[in-house]
Amino acid sequence: MLDVAAPARSLFQGLRPQQPDVLLSLIALYREDPRPQKIDLGVGVYRDAAGDTPVFSAVKAAEAVLLETQPTKSYLGPEGDLRFLELIGPVIFGQGAASQDLFGVQTPGGTGALRLAAELANAGTPGARIWLGTPSWPIHAPIFAQAGLSVSTYRYFDPRTQTVCFDEMMTALGGVEPGDVVLLHGCCHNPAGADLNLDQWRAVADLLAKRGAVPLIDLAYQGLGAGLDEDAAGLRLVLETVDTAMVAYSFDKNFGLYRERTGALFVRARGHADLVRSNILQLARCNWSMPPDHGAAVVRVVLEDAGLTAGWRAELDGMRQRLVSVRHALAEADPRLEPLCDQHGLFSLLSLTPAQVETMRRDHAVYMAGSGRINLAGLTADTVQPFVQALGACLSGDAQ
Repeated sequence: MLDVAAPARSLFQGLRPQQPDVLLSLIALYREDPRPQKIDLGVGVYRDAAGDTPVFSAVKAAEAVLLETQPTKSYLGPEGDLRFLELIGPVIFGQGAASQDLFGVQTPGGTGALRLAAELANAGTPGARIWLGTPSWPIHAPIFAQAGLSVSTYRYFDPRTQTVCFDEMMTALGGVEPGDVVLLHGCCHNPAGADLNLDQWRAVADLLAKRGAVPLIDLAYQGLGAGLDEDAAGLRLVLETVDTAMVAYSFDKNFGLYRERTGALFVRARGHADLVRSNILQLARCNWSMPPDHGAAVVRVVLEDAGLTAGWRAELDGMRQRLVSVRHALAEADPRLEPLCDQHGLFSLLSLTPAQVETMRRDHAVYMAGSGRINLAGLTADTVQPFVQALGACLSGDAQ
């Protein structure tokens, strides 16, 4: 008698369907909408007054230099471009800052830097706890959870009052323990646009130092808030105060290198520097082996040339000024939006229900995240007034 074969066991039978990324789904919905007056305030990319996401002139010039002079496409090593890391240091940490005790590695985007930081924390203390203010970038919590960290949350921002819940934040962080990680948005908070002031940064830094917690500062929008140095002021204050810190950095927005996946992770671990360095390199080697080079090479060429650096800074400042002007135009159009003038960067978080967000899309062709987050760069001089009118109708109930 022949044995009856056992039912085949599928490698993937334990998988469960995953919900599509809502923000990315908005791209398709917006593209398929035939209405000419449609407004896209969803996906978080910078757009100019013409609605385009341009390549920086300084980036184009740097790419031309690379085209003519780059001698090889060979591997760089798991650290990435060391000269790139050296040059970006003063931009982040300040000229003359004591950054010699900071070890940096190039990463695939700021997301890669966050993941590497999370895996480093989990390797040092399996299941380590990370504190996350809410709301936050929707991918923050999944990155940390999938890396093995335990995620604790506290309320950071109140959309109704458009204010930072600082007292609640300090009360929550009063419960951190030595070795806990605390995620902080360096500037231009995503999704709220509401940042800590310097006095608040100082209070947080002192608390973390006292409690022995480790700040992980996500700096993804430097230069789009109040200026390059101003946007890094809180980070620099924290690094002056604590002995151990991690900084995840993205070049997507402030160099326009969205597709190039260019980022960096910097870690300070006084007393454990060599141990941390060897583990970072091993984790990076197992994750991506060698980081993608083109974006980092572009940044390096820009920062090595004084003229290109000046051009980059001017372009970045023009982007910042455009975002500021949009905020002021919204406040002038509707006094209820005046708090947006005190916020920074691409985003603000409106106090809207999912049903109201759907009404904005269905009845007015205004596309935004279900949370009420809007990308200010999606607005122009021609669309501010239609957006405000649609928002007013929705809030008053006329569009229900």
